[in-house]
Amino acid sequence: MSASATITRSSRSSQVGLIFIAVAAAALLSVPAWASNDAMRLLIDIFLYAALACLWNFLAGYAGLVSVGQQAYVGLGGYGLFALTTKAGLPPLLCVPLVGLVAAVASIPIAMLLFRLRGAYFAIGSWVVAEVFRLSAILITPLGGGSGMSLPARIAQSIGQAPHDRYVSVYLTTLGLLLAILIGIFLVLRSRTGLALTAIRDNELSARSSGIDVDRTKLIVYVVTAFGTAMIGALIFLQRLRISPDAGFSVNDWTALVIFMVVIGGVGSFEGPILGALVYFFLRETMSNLGPIYLIVLGAVAIGVMLIEPLGLWGYLRARFGMQFVPLQLRVVDRAASAAPKFEETRPTA
Repeated sequence: MSASATITRSSRSSQVGLIFIAVAAAALLSVPAWASNDAMRLLIDIFLYAALACLWNFLAGYAGLVSVGQQAYVGLGGYGLFALTTKAGLPPLLCVPLVGLVAAVASIPIAMLLFRLRGAYFAIGSWVVAEVFRLSAILITPLGGGSGMSLPARIAQSIGQAPHDRYVSVYLTTLGLLLAILIGIFLVLRSRTGLALTAIRDNELSARSSGIDVDRTKLIVYVVTAFGTAMIGALIFLQRLRISPDAGFSVNDWTALVIFMVVIGGVGSFEGPILGALVYFFLRETMSNLGPIYLIVLGAVAIGVMLIEPLGLWGYLRARFGMQFVPLQLRVVDRAASAAPKFEETRPTA
């Protein structure tokens, strides 16, 4: 390496990106002061799906654990919230981190079982676990059995007497959870664990031969993802005020759509899932009244992106324009060169 060269994570686009993120966060925090209930409800949905997409990407895009059973933890979080509020009398917002802890503990033996499987078998196994959760919920009659249950009005009013107050409470909690998830993933990816995850994603055999404890690293990611996913599930059904086994453990709502967002945004990128969530909600809000045509468009968009740019929309922007909103990638910069530095892409295997 020449004397004029240096290794850095920062770039002009990441500096601009961090300023944009700070301004966006401040603007989103001000939303309850001027937005309507409908606007806050839409933003809550966007936050929840963006958080699910980021966690799934953290699991599959970095750790290589392609799961189609994350709805197990969404439903577990929702049912845990309903059980703790209606049976134990705990405040709803206090139950959100509690159900996350329950899901994290429950995910450890599940991970021990699933990690015996590889590739497609792991994906199928995760879906089977979610189905076991759904069928178990049907058998729990105190929580409504197959028909589900609604959250009593007194519990909903405990977070706000007026509907607007309840929306504000759920909105701020959801935004805080999303920001915490993004900051947590960012810090992990900047750490030694992040380097280990990148090595595992690119070549697990080489990672093992380099001394990386692959199983331990994957277990940490799986448990952390279950923790966050369950909290998101609790907030989803706290907003909806009703839960049933089919709604809580829906593979279409909580896994298929999330995978769509990650795929079109960019698997294995920090910004990709957020971009994918925004694209999905744009399509949903503008075309959902078209019926089957809307679903055809979603499928066409997913197939088109996978064929034209497997790295997703953000992968294209990063390769074409060198865009990087958060300083994650290490780059060698020659200060004597007049040309702007370019990124060297590594295509994810997940």
